Amino acid sequence: MTALPAVRLPDGWKPTVDMLAGRVVLVTGAYGGLGSAVARAAARAGATVVITGKRKRQLEQLYDAMVSDGLPEPVIHPLDMEVATPADYAALAEGLERDFGRLDGIVHAAASFAGLTPIVMHKPDAWLRTMHVNVSAPFALTQACMPLLLRAPDSAVVFVLDNPELLQRAHWGAYGASKAALERFVAILHQETDDGAMRTHALLPAPMRTTLRRMAYFGEDSMQLPLPDAAAEAAVYLLGADAASARGTVLDLRGGA
Repeated sequence: MTALPAVRLPDGWKPTVDMLAGRVVLVTGAYGGLGSAVARAAARAGATVVITGKRKRQLEQLYDAMVSDGLPEPVIHPLDMEVATPADYAALAEGLERDFGRLDGIVHAAASFAGLTPIVMHKPDAWLRTMHVNVSAPFALTQACMPLLLRAPDSAVVFVLDNPELLQRAHWGAYGASKAALERFVAILHQETDDGAMRTHALLPAPMRTTLRRMAYFGEDSMQLPLPDAAAEAAVYLLGADAASARGTVLDLRGGA
């Protein structure tokens, strides 16, 4: 169970081609499995998508793939969340204001996971990096962008969680601790913004075919799992006005959970 109230995606809900029209959406970890799916889904829904990540070449490959598929051109903004400083996040927010005059949503899809490791063997540097990328960086980026988000008529920040029943078990180490901390951060941020234009959401995907999943469940045939498309569409739901009643909750996509 999560500490946040859980909600489900409305029966039969599907994104439309214009539900995010006019909105600017920032996606972190954009060339990862979930991040790239979210970038595509948000673009299909009409958003101007800003894609971030630390590897410019992979961002360029995602840009080329989206354009070749007939999607609106995304905007590339390289950002290494392992080493970014408050000044880097402020510069990103300033660039968004300069180029678009607005920001309507963030999907925090970036994640650091170094593999299943007993605490006694967990390298301190890997622990600190995971906690930073998964908790501190989303805080810093969200904080830097809050003036723009609060100025929008309706905005949403989406944080991606992971299965809490599994992450509290042995060997999940910094990743498990970081996702628990991120969930608490979502709750606190919601309490501080629950009467304003900026909505805070958590997203809990079902098992999906990603690199992180392969690293964590190396005995599993991940090719039998679905692609992250359903989770990406759920992120689009949370970005749009339809999800106003779901603010401050976790959208749980796990069937039968």
